[in-house]
Amino acid sequence: MNNSVLSSVDQRTKLVGENRLELLMFQLGTRHIFAMNVFKIKEVIGIPTFNNMPGSHQNLKGVMNYRGSAIPIIDLRQAIKLRGGSIGEDAHNVIITEYNRSVQGFIIGKVMSIVNTSWETIQPPPSGMGKTNYLTAITQVSVSGKDEIVEIIDVEKVLAEIIDYDTSISEEVLDDQIVNHFNDKRVLIVDDSSTARKQIRDTLEQLGISIIERKNGAQALALLKEWADEGKRPSDEILLMFTDAEMPEMDGYRLTAEVRSDPRMSDLFIALNTSLSGSFNDAMVEKVGCNRFISKFQPDMLVDVAQQRLREYLTSHNT
Repeated sequence: MNNSVLSSVDQRTKLVGENRLELLMFQLGTRHIFAMNVFKIKEVIGIPTFNNMPGSHQNLKGVMNYRGSAIPIIDLRQAIKLRGGSIGEDAHNVIITEYNRSVQGFIIGKVMSIVNTSWETIQPPPSGMGKTNYLTAITQVSVSGKDEIVEIIDVEKVLAEIIDYDTSISEEVLDDQIVNHFNDKRVLIVDDSSTARKQIRDTLEQLGISIIERKNGAQALALLKEWADEGKRPSDEILLMFTDAEMPEMDGYRLTAEVRSDPRMSDLFIALNTSLSGSFNDAMVEKVGCNRFISKFQPDMLVDVAQQRLREYLTSHNT
């Protein structure tokens, strides 16, 4: 199924902006069913030949040559701390993914199938659930006539434990004429990954910006509507909103469309900040109505967007 199932990029692209997604379901040597968003997957291959890396992170099993580039190979079962550690003899395939402008492979067990579903059916993991720290969401899927829980992995958290993300801001990016005006400003971050929220928060708090966080589009929209119902303009309450594209219940595209359709908040500055890196995003940003698009994780770009919005804000409030 590997290449044939994952080759229909045009078909998958049509799902974007419709609050829908496709999930690749697989196992990790246990009866649990896990999943990743197909949009993040470049290819599924058999276990390749790869070189061991002595002294590297324990979850990093080696490096392989993939289309002329060396990419890390990660033991996914060990990375999300499943009992039994390494996937070992249960290894069947490697999922090649692209996250945050980097390519990597994850060793997995049996590949099951791809399911087309809606973000509305995908829910945050319940508190107290095992492995919760490594899940962004769960959903229920019919497998062989039986409803099964499918656990969607927080790949950004897995990668952040292996790769040390730098949140420092380059001096040349900072605009000295306006940077002091950030002190009383607030920014809304909407992302289902706690790791992604922390990366943005750690970057923007260096500027004195106060951060408000929500885990998905539905939660963010509820907050914005609450302000609007109280007679407050969301664009006065927050300087801007950074939103991920793909989240449980309501994705970032639908969130943006809902904001733009409500005259009480339609002027809100929205930046789409996503680990997706396909060319379709530029078209979707224009279609849905975002102001900016940033691929994760780029501290200087986050600051550039915040400063762009602050300049507009100061200009409009000084005229």
